[in-house]
Amino acid sequence: MNENNENDPIRLVVINAGVSDPSSSRLLADRITQKSVDRLAEAGRTASVSIIELGPLATDIAKAMVAGFANEALSAALQKVAGADAVIVSSPVYKAGLSGLFKSFVDVMDNDLLVARPMILAATAGSARHAMVLDDQMRPLFAYMRALPVPTSIFAAPEDWGVPDLGRRIDRAATELVAFVTAGVGKAISEKAWGSYQHQFGSSAARTEQGNEGVDFDTDLMRLATGGRA
Repeated sequence: MNENNENDPIRLVVINAGVSDPSSSRLLADRITQKSVDRLAEAGRTASVSIIELGPLATDIAKAMVAGFANEALSAALQKVAGADAVIVSSPVYKAGLSGLFKSFVDVMDNDLLVARPMILAATAGSARHAMVLDDQMRPLFAYMRALPVPTSIFAAPEDWGVPDLGRRIDRAATELVAFVTAGVGKAISEKAWGSYQHQFGSSAARTEQGNEGVDFDTDLMRLATGGRA
């Protein structure tokens, strides 16, 4: 977790896997982001927002999956995630599963990139039949990445957009995210427990048991993941 004092903006990174224009996944992410920024303001904190659109990165992600290293554009996206204080992810659901583009982006991440990072999980689909994908697939995925998804996940089918309950769920998730961030939960976990996690390919060099901050992009795996060579 990156060191952040109370005068620094909270760095929110939004990952949108929607590819249509307009994208319902992006519309949902925007609503969640705005509510999170509002709740942070009420807590006396400012926020900076960076949005990662996966659609334009689709070819770069596919090449990284095959070649084992990221080009400049994908590397920049990964570095945004590495620098985030909190992350909001939003993916469409196809055929009862997460977007392949979204999953592939997570697959090219270093396993340590999201450790103890507070997150809001969101998804959209054409039918409420897909609602369990969030808790059946997305939540376990980020549990594997050792992130900190908030308790409330947000799913939106077409019939959800015009009803108050969607807004209430968004507000609840934003409130939970702000509580995690302002309490420094992720930072405390990262500093105290980093050395006890299993790290692969030298990633443990990113942080030490003494609590050094940040992700070390000079490890073998992270050089690959950000466009260099081991």
